[in-house]
Amino acid sequence: MIMNRIIPFLFLILCIACFEKKNYTSPPGYDLNNPQKFIMPQTLEEISGIEFYKGSPDTLYAQQDEEGVLFRLQPGDTRPLRCRFAKNGDYEDLAICNDWVIMLKSNGNLYVFPFSEAGQEKAEHVTEFKELLPEGEFEGMYADEQQDLLYVLCKQGCSNKKDKTSKGFILQLLPDGSLAQKGAFTIDVKEIEARVKEKFNFHPAALAFNSRTAEWFVVSSVNKLLVITDPSWKVKQVHRLNPSIYIQSEGIVFDKDGNLYISNEGNELSRGNMLKIPYTGK
Repeated sequence: MIMNRIIPFLFLILCIACFEKKNYTSPPGYDLNNPQKFIMPQTLEEISGIEFYKGSPDTLYAQQDEEGVLFRLQPGDTRPLRCRFAKNGDYEDLAICNDWVIMLKSNGNLYVFPFSEAGQEKAEHVTEFKELLPEGEFEGMYADEQQDLLYVLCKQGCSNKKDKTSKGFILQLLPDGSLAQKGAFTIDVKEIEARVKEKFNFHPAALAFNSRTAEWFVVSSVNKLLVITDPSWKVKQVHRLNPSIYIQSEGIVFDKDGNLYISNEGNELSRGNMLKIPYTGK
């Protein structure tokens, strides 16, 4: 009698699991549901931003949201090298653009120093830029090395509550490492809602441009979504992320071969990690 009750229950659970798995779609050329996982050292349990120099995946540059430190390691290392650039604080992303390192604080402050100092214990020539970005909370940043542009995406606080858009800002990186305002852009949240058939407040955490497909990839950890837009920020695809894999995704980057990497903060049950999703072509 007990088995007669258990078997239908297990069958129901299996059906639900299969149905849920089908909901976790992937963009062409990538399989988001079968990534390769790299466990981060304990010091990077709260890993957020990730970056490669010139797209080379041999060395990972990363930061976490408590220390004013740039971490440097090879995937699999247990002891990353450290370069302090500022006091402790809530740092959310980083970019490397034509031999300059740019670090983003959650309040919109930016810290710039020469990439040549990334290998030192302390960066000696750091410039802090305040008030280039409006009041709000910022988590995502991407550097376009071809045009020396920084794209910074606001997580929340930059839009009117009635305005269903996610706002971003463009900064120009000058040859001397200084920054200047260049423009702005928006993502229409209503286009995202239409694809997932659900209304919500969109809170993007990271962005990167895929040069292989000429598309923007935007990750929202809160919403467990990967949003893909065209170069003009028009939404093309929306993919739900499996929460058992993408626990708290706050970093995204592509390497020179088009492979996708997404970082996840750790929690009480798991360590921070970086996921590699190989590019297989369309």
